[in-house]
Amino acid sequence: MIYGYFMKIAEIDLNNKKISYLTLKEEDMEKFIGGSGVGAKLLYEYTNHQTDPLGPENVLIFMTGPLTGTKVFSSDRFEVITKSPLTGIYAESDCGGEWGEGLKRCGLDGIIIKGKSKKPIHIVIKNEGITIKDASNLWDKDTFEVDELLKEEIDNKARSVCIGIAGERLVKIAAIMNEGEVGRAAGRAGVGAVMGSKNLKAITVLGNKEVEIAHEKELNEFIKEITPHMVKASERLKEHGTSRDVELYEEIGDLPIKNWYEGNWKEQAKKISGSAMTKNILTGRYYCGRCVIGCGREVEIKDGPYKGQKGAGPEYEAIAMLGSNCLIDDLNIIFKAQELCNRYGLDSISAGSLMSFCIEAYERGLVSKKDTGGLEMTWGNGDAIVKMLKKIAYREDIGKLLGEGIIKASEEIGGNSSEFALHVKGLDVPAHDPRAKVSLALGYATSPRGACHVAGFTHNLEFAFALPDLGYPKTLDRFETKGKAKMVVDMQNLMSLFDSLHICKFTLFAGMSVEPCLKSLNLVTGWDMTKEEFLKAGERIFNLKRLYNIREGISRKDDTLPARLLTHPRGGGSGDNLPLLNTMLRDYYRLRGWDEFGIPTKEKLLELELESLQ
Repeated sequence: MIYGYFMKIAEIDLNNKKISYLTLKEEDMEKFIGGSGVGAKLLYEYTNHQTDPLGPENVLIFMTGPLTGTKVFSSDRFEVITKSPLTGIYAESDCGGEWGEGLKRCGLDGIIIKGKSKKPIHIVIKNEGITIKDASNLWDKDTFEVDELLKEEIDNKARSVCIGIAGERLVKIAAIMNEGEVGRAAGRAGVGAVMGSKNLKAITVLGNKEVEIAHEKELNEFIKEITPHMVKASERLKEHGTSRDVELYEEIGDLPIKNWYEGNWKEQAKKISGSAMTKNILTGRYYCGRCVIGCGREVEIKDGPYKGQKGAGPEYEAIAMLGSNCLIDDLNIIFKAQELCNRYGLDSISAGSLMSFCIEAYERGLVSKKDTGGLEMTWGNGDAIVKMLKKIAYREDIGKLLGEGIIKASEEIGGNSSEFALHVKGLDVPAHDPRAKVSLALGYATSPRGACHVAGFTHNLEFAFALPDLGYPKTLDRFETKGKAKMVVDMQNLMSLFDSLHICKFTLFAGMSVEPCLKSLNLVTGWDMTKEEFLKAGERIFNLKRLYNIREGISRKDDTLPARLLTHPRGGGSGDNLPLLNTMLRDYYRLRGWDEFGIPTKEKLLELELESLQ
């Protein structure tokens, strides 16, 4: 018997409404674990270089992991895997909430959506099977409305993922949302546009099947043993949420300011910090499934034009990208901007990046008031940003161009705009600065989906925690280049495992590292996997994603950063520091077993049992 999995994936062909089932192999589970790993393998098999990301031939894959649906804390996340319409390469985006466990409890480890429906549809998955329903009544509705309507129609316990206005209109920074006003997002790389291209508005899950566990008693004892430490170690994250360190990030030069150009913003950072949110607008906390941390914020605006509005408090990335990077120091405005991103189904990181890019282009005379539909796109103009988000979602005025992503926007706007369009491989840079934590430079340059801080999570090993069981008994000097290539390799391999197990990465702050993850996996599955085998699986998964991107034409030339982050000292807490990317990259390729062009060698592929994918 296979424990931890149902060994079953539903394949739904929207061309003919045919539903079939794929039986997974235990060998693949041991090699690729689940979630992101198995999803990457499926994407490699189902798509090719000619696949149009917005064409019916692309697939949209939703995956859970072996720990999903068990009592292992913070393990109810899920992964969305597809070929990105924003970047044209590998895309994955993971998400919290309770939908992942809901899918697993329907007796499925994942679903593959292929083809395209002729009209809007809604998929309902229950214990007894899968139904494809007309979704005309849901089309043109925002994600909050859809979530509420589906709970009323199906069951209050049902959980849905859906797209908003942006996904329907194929905006290339569109997200897939769940949990309604709470706003949990599979946000990055335009996965919502792929869902929209298939005329798929929502997927609802409602099941109660139990996941079989090999050593349930021992697992329960292990969870009971480590939970008190997890709770205590995460108290600050619980108290102030993901924005707990806004002021500290400004102090050390990590907080993006004015499209990554400036280094000092001390007094303004205080106004948008986690402590300011806790003091002024916090009303409660939100916990994803099986979570013991509760980093989600529930807030109510007390004054100004949004007085009385309630909803999810802005996360750190939204505070930074829609706030400090646009010189907005008003939490009320940032709340509204994130709320609209959640309603419309927009990636708040890319949305914020496009806002600061548009403002700088406007400031330099490359974008006019006529282009913006009358909006004064100036630094600190929160009202204009709120209105521009709607224009992006509805593809109005310059919002239509911005909705194509930052590469296309800079190409069309022209001038020197490419110099301040900050992205890697087409994916906007998230809200941590590699001039403040140099490992991020290497992590952004080599992440499978483009600029991504969570593909390696390395910046925290330079600042927040140590990982003794990975060989890092203390935090590393954030400006030091030596040793960073190995650290990035190790962390990327480990994070590939987190994304395949589907354990929240914030548990790392409380000590959920290699050994607790491996012990949880072995207790659930009954395997006797060693630490070496476990980490090798993470390496295999990361290299598989690299092979996908190589097939799409990615090579050494693409493993770089925007010039502003490599050549412009920002001052402030990072002073005149600039990351030595090329030095780290040479070491990284060597440690990875890749050649000078960033391609895994035949020997490395044989070692990882990936030689058939050359």
